[in-house]
Amino acid sequence: MWSNKKFLVIRFSSIGDIVLASPAIRCLKQQVPGARVHFLTKLSFRAVTEANPYIDQFHYFNNNLSELIEELKTEQFDYIVDLHKNFRTTIIRMRLQVPVLAYEKLSFQKFLLTRFGINRMPRRHITDRCLDAIAPTGAVNDGRGLDYFIPEDQHIKANDIPMSHSAGFIAIVIGASYFTKKLPVEKLKELCTRIEFPIILVGGKEDRTEGEAIAAVDPVKVYNACGKFSLHESADIVRRSRLVISHDTGLQYIACAFNKKVLAIWGGTSPLLDVEPYYGKTQLQQHASGKAHENFLVPGLSCQPCSNYGTRQCPKGHFNCMRQQDIPLISQTVMQLLS
Repeated sequence: MWSNKKFLVIRFSSIGDIVLASPAIRCLKQQVPGARVHFLTKLSFRAVTEANPYIDQFHYFNNNLSELIEELKTEQFDYIVDLHKNFRTTIIRMRLQVPVLAYEKLSFQKFLLTRFGINRMPRRHITDRCLDAIAPTGAVNDGRGLDYFIPEDQHIKANDIPMSHSAGFIAIVIGASYFTKKLPVEKLKELCTRIEFPIILVGGKEDRTEGEAIAAVDPVKVYNACGKFSLHESADIVRRSRLVISHDTGLQYIACAFNKKVLAIWGGTSPLLDVEPYYGKTQLQQHASGKAHENFLVPGLSCQPCSNYGTRQCPKGHFNCMRQQDIPLISQTVMQLLS
């Protein structure tokens, strides 16, 4: 029934969510005989999967849905695998009129959790729910975790980072899509001051000014790479690091794909949303403790999580989820892991 079929896998955004969906793409391609896997995402997120060897063909949404649907019709897909489930994917499903495999988005459960603090989440990670969507094909979780592939010509070069960091460094991902996902600059300064090890700050162009302010606490120990590198090059910095400290953002999950130790800092979002760092069983076997990440949350906050994705300001006005983060504990954990 499933052999030699053509599948359209849809995940429009974002960087982290696309990476979190990657095991479903790999398992579909590798475990379903003759499967031809096409992938649809936003053009702005092209880089995230462009080097993925488990995708046979790419399709991109660039604000013209009608034109995209006409393109997709010509492919004559046998199945759609909807790993996004929004208004656009609903239209695509209706227009293509082929059978659909879809993951459980749990929008109502997330609404209850973020609005009223009522937790009805199933405690099943979003990556596992993506894999559940393709379970009818016979594909199962292969235990290999997340995927991220860097094109050969987009790795960083030896002289791209300071000599002082060439023997080893930790990566601190200071960016995030929304304010409530980010530690305040003063907290990041304190963290960098307390960590006695070379540090590279990773982020986009929008994070460069904050990165400069943070690096100023010790310009020799702390190198500000924000805005200097592409997504692939930033991913390579993460790949080369000893461990990664990150907010809830795409590079956190890219770090998981490279099986790096991750210290995840949670603000407006939370692991209760079933989106914490994800590793496969075979990855975890490579860690002596059988655990590859640590979550850092301020205990006792009834208002956390306040949003699925983060917000531009704290709904309560106090921002205690980040302002009260235990920076000495985070730095102590870093030094213990490094030792």
